[in-house]
Amino acid sequence: MKPALEAFEPSFFVTKDGARLRAGVWRAAEGTILRGVCLLLQGQTEFLEKYCEVIDELRFRGFTVAAFDWRGQGGSVRALADTRICHIDDFAQYDEDFRAFLDQIVAPLTAAPPLALAHSMGGHILLRTLHERPNCIAGAVLTAPMLRIATRGQPEWLVPIITRLMMLLGKKGDYVLGMEGRDPLNMTFKDQLVTSDRVRFDRTQALVAEHPELRLSGPSWGWLSAAFASMAKEMSPGYAESITTPILLYGAGKDRIVQTPAARDFVHRLPNGSYVEFEMAEHEILMENDIVRTRFWKAFDEFANRIFPIEEDVAR
Repeated sequence: MKPALEAFEPSFFVTKDGARLRAGVWRAAEGTILRGVCLLLQGQTEFLEKYCEVIDELRFRGFTVAAFDWRGQGGSVRALADTRICHIDDFAQYDEDFRAFLDQIVAPLTAAPPLALAHSMGGHILLRTLHERPNCIAGAVLTAPMLRIATRGQPEWLVPIITRLMMLLGKKGDYVLGMEGRDPLNMTFKDQLVTSDRVRFDRTQALVAEHPELRLSGPSWGWLSAAFASMAKEMSPGYAESITTPILLYGAGKDRIVQTPAARDFVHRLPNGSYVEFEMAEHEILMENDIVRTRFWKAFDEFANRIFPIEEDVAR
């Protein structure tokens, strides 16, 4: 089997509102029992190439993998002249991205509901879809989903107020304070906040250095305002309780990007949810050290085997 990075042949699809998004499909490894399709949904600022190790691990488990770059990041269309700013007006635009991905990329691969593996913002958007379209996904695995963001030393009540003020001042397309200085090209392992694994961090940095057009520094005030509105909706009473899809949720004990206690609270409200926490993991669980990742895959396999039993020979 050719490794995912070498085998990557990007395709593009267009949403109803005209956003051109980059996607990729990787067939399951030859010789494996074909189990179905797994969707891989990345977090904010990420890009397809970053996940090639994970893609190959899924392929060796018998899954065909389909993934894409959300609007505003990776190889998809950018919203602003400064392409390093992650910007959106409303998370309904991400819903449209995912809907178009399911219709144009996933539907030709399988008639059966797929499995989904989603990280951070990707997990947040997936939960929005599961709330509205409960039967479109057979089961979901979420790593450090974005349910409540960490405010990094600022009072939690103050950040939404500042965000609203910046929106009133017409700053919706400007960087959130401090984000402009976090250009991935200049990021060091000491300064980053997402993994304890130096090798995987350096691998991502090498990809960014080779393809600087893929990078993002951070969000705009507009993105942050939209995120606060969507997070409040997801955490509201009755929201989690109405999501019936089987969900395995992973939390990171040392997360500095999102608040792990919010994930614990959310999963306990799900009718069909289970939870695993990695006490020593940073935010990017899939990019963590081998000890964390071995535990991740063990729980993933147990969950996936219930959704897609390995003895079944599912056509790709």
